[in-house]
Amino acid sequence: MRAPPPLPPVLIPAYKPAETLARLVDELAARGFGRVLVVDDGSGPAYAPLFESLLRHPQVTLLRHEANRGKGEALKTGFHHLLESCPDAAGAVTADADGQHLPEDIERIARRLAECDGATLVLGCRRFGAGVPWRSRFGNLVTAAAMRWIAGLRLADTQTGLRGIPRALAARLLKTKTGGYEFELDMLLMAKHEGFAVCELPIATVYLDDNRGSHFNPLRDSMRIYFVLLRFMLVSLATAVIDNTVFRLVLGLTPALPEAQLAARAAALAFQYPAARRAVFHSGQPHRRQLPRFLAVAAGHALLSYAAIHWLTQEQGFALFAAKIAVETALFPLNFLIQRDWVFTAARKPLR
Repeated sequence: MRAPPPLPPVLIPAYKPAETLARLVDELAARGFGRVLVVDDGSGPAYAPLFESLLRHPQVTLLRHEANRGKGEALKTGFHHLLESCPDAAGAVTADADGQHLPEDIERIARRLAECDGATLVLGCRRFGAGVPWRSRFGNLVTAAAMRWIAGLRLADTQTGLRGIPRALAARLLKTKTGGYEFELDMLLMAKHEGFAVCELPIATVYLDDNRGSHFNPLRDSMRIYFVLLRFMLVSLATAVIDNTVFRLVLGLTPALPEAQLAARAAALAFQYPAARRAVFHSGQPHRRQLPRFLAVAAGHALLSYAAIHWLTQEQGFALFAAKIAVETALFPLNFLIQRDWVFTAARKPLR
């Protein structure tokens, strides 16, 4: 009978943790995890004894930040270390230090990650029923709705910290710029647009003392998270400003609609392609694949837009600029969906 694959390492970012961290590490060691990496994210001298006590387990590696840098930076520090020191690991399982994740659930996520093909992000999915703090229920509801639209991902729990991250995705995540709680949403966006599958496994929902052990700031960190989800809208707004500004300038020089439309789209697309590719979709796919698709969509968009504007102005009596605004607004959702699901999404699953 074939032996099960070894459990992947567990990565725990920790900032001013409680004693629950020590108990969690004890139980992970007892369950046979061969590697547990803890990142002290600038907790300070008062917490040094707690972190040092973890080293009684030979499986534990302790890394430290001199100052607090955020959860995302702590995870990236751990990924970098594991990629170098564990060349045979399937990836890493991330877990929170505040006692929200049960050892048996961490093991289930780890085993699923080890059994996957190296191209699946495994998420531990909590249930958001009675007894869950309001800020967690509301935050997840809003973020899940936004994630369905922005990334086309239908997930029940977008903010879970218990994740099985394949090795190839961990390597790509080292290149992201975000470093706080918003890093975990960027992870979902990158997984989608780099061709990784995403699956959810149900886990226990645990909130100790109304989640007071969490360092999540509802206002500050929610704004950071939702800014990640609003990036496409911001890029689209900037594109629209460029498009309409150039359109009006050219129209002031020549009354010809085709010339004004062509100049406006060329200027807007020169901005939109790199901005959408890197800032919105985190796509690392080659230009030779994505640029022709982007230009094909842009050409179709331009023809449809021109025809609709011509019809509104010639047949319906609209003013030219008003017709352009109406048509571009109506085409925005379709343009976004095509970019999301065809232009900037990998066509195949990545290799390990």
